[in-house]
Amino acid sequence: MRLLSLLLLLSPASSFTFSQPPQFRLGGTCGGESTLPSPSLSSTSLRATSSSFLTAAQLDALSPSVGRTPFYAYSRPGLEASAASALRFPNAYGLTVRYAMKACPTLGILRVFREAGIKVDASSVFEVTRALRAGYEYGDISLSTQELSGEFVEMVEKGLKLNCCSLNQLRQFGEAFKGTGKKCGIRINPGVGSGGFSKSTTGFSKTNVGGPTSSFGIWVGSVEDGTVKQIVEEYGIEVERIHTHIGSGSDPEVWKQVAVKSLEFASYFPTVTSLNLGGGYKVGRNPGEPSTDLQECGSTVKAAFEDFNSKTGRSISLEIEPGTFLVANNGALVSRVQDIVETSDYKFYKLDSGMTDVLRPSLYGAIHPCTVLPREETGEEEEVVIVGHCCESGDLLTPQPGEPEALGTRVTAKASVGDYVVVDGSGAYCSGMSTKNYNSFPEAAEVMVWEGGHEVIRRRQRPEQIWENEL
Repeated sequence: MRLLSLLLLLSPASSFTFSQPPQFRLGGTCGGESTLPSPSLSSTSLRATSSSFLTAAQLDALSPSVGRTPFYAYSRPGLEASAASALRFPNAYGLTVRYAMKACPTLGILRVFREAGIKVDASSVFEVTRALRAGYEYGDISLSTQELSGEFVEMVEKGLKLNCCSLNQLRQFGEAFKGTGKKCGIRINPGVGSGGFSKSTTGFSKTNVGGPTSSFGIWVGSVEDGTVKQIVEEYGIEVERIHTHIGSGSDPEVWKQVAVKSLEFASYFPTVTSLNLGGGYKVGRNPGEPSTDLQECGSTVKAAFEDFNSKTGRSISLEIEPGTFLVANNGALVSRVQDIVETSDYKFYKLDSGMTDVLRPSLYGAIHPCTVLPREETGEEEEVVIVGHCCESGDLLTPQPGEPEALGTRVTAKASVGDYVVVDGSGAYCSGMSTKNYNSFPEAAEVMVWEGGHEVIRRRQRPEQIWENEL
C-alpha cells in the first residue's frame, strides 16, 4: 500500500483540498452556511447586471428563428477561444485534448470542437455514436464508462480507445481479445478525490469521483497487489494508457501533485505511453470566483512529466479532458418571468424554465448568475427568490450555495411578467443533464450565436415527441 499511503498524505489540510473556501451566508431572511468552492457571496454580490454575452436586443432578434423561451444560447467565438486555450496546454511529449462531451453533447457543439482539433472523451457507447454522427472517427474517441455494453467489441475493433474502469471490465476486454495483444487503457481510483462540494477528499460527495466512497475506476490496491497485472498477462492484452480523475480546481500545485502521483501508476506498466489526467479545470461562473490559468497549471504538469522522463527514460504523452472549461461560460439559458408571487417572507420570480433545463442548483446547490433584462429599465431593484416552473418544491434556481434544499435570494433589476432572465454559466451540465420532460415540459431549443448571425442547432421538442414511443 506504499502508493496509497503517499496519496493519503494529500489530506484535506494540503493541496487536495480543492474546494475549501471561507464559509459564507447568502442574504435574505433564510440564512445558512455552506462550503461551496467560492469566495464569500451575498444576495448583493451575486447581482448580475448584464449577461456574459447576450443582450435583450439580441434575444428579440433570435425569437423569430428559435421560437418561444426557454432556449439555450451558445457563443461560437467563446467556444472557439476556449478550445484554442486548451490546445495550448503546456506539455513535454505530446498533447491530446479530449472534450468531455457529457458536459454538452449537442451535435452543433461537437462540430465546433472537431473543427478546432479537439478529440472526444465519451461516457457511454451511446455518446460514442453521437460523436460519430458529428464527424469523428472511432480513433478520435476515448470511452470511459460506468456501463460497458456489448457494443464495445465492434467499436474497439474499429479503433475506439477503451479505458477499462473496473476489474470486471478489464476481464471483459480480455475475454473479447484474448491472446491478441490488443491495447487498452485502465482507469484507476487512487484512493482520494477532488472533494467536490465536500470538505473531505475521501468521504462521499455527489461530485467526488475518487476515494473509497467512489465506484469510479479500479481501486489502487488492485494495482499495487498485482491483480491488474495478473489479468493483463492472463489474457495476453496490453495496457497503453493510464487514466486518473483525482484533481479539479485551479491550483497549479494541485495539478503537479496529481501528475506526479498518476505517473507513478505508469511505472507499474512499461507498455504505457499515455497518461490521461482526467479532472475539471475550474471556471468562475460568479463574481470573485477564480478560473484556471491553463498555462500556469500546465507548466507544473509539464515539469512532472519531464522529471519522470529523467528518472525512467520514458516519454509519456499527456491527455486532458476538459468539459466545463470549454463550454460552461459559453452557454446560457434564456428564460422569461412568467409569474410573480409574494408571501410574508419572500418575493418569487417564477420562470418558464427550471430544473427541466438547469438541474445543477437543485442537485448540488450550484450557483448560476441570473440576469433580469427588463423591457422597461427603471433602475429599481428588489431581492427575490428565483424558482422554476415544475410542480416540485426543489425546483429552485437560487439555492443557498452548496445547499440545494435552502432558499437563497438575489438582488436583481425589478422584473415584470414577460421580462427576460438569462441564466449564465449554463453551457456545461445543463442541457445534457436536466430533468427533461418532467411535468411533460418539452425539451428546449438550442441556438449558436456569433457576431452578426446565429443558427438553431436543436429545435424545440414538439409535445407529441414526448410520448411517441409509448404503446
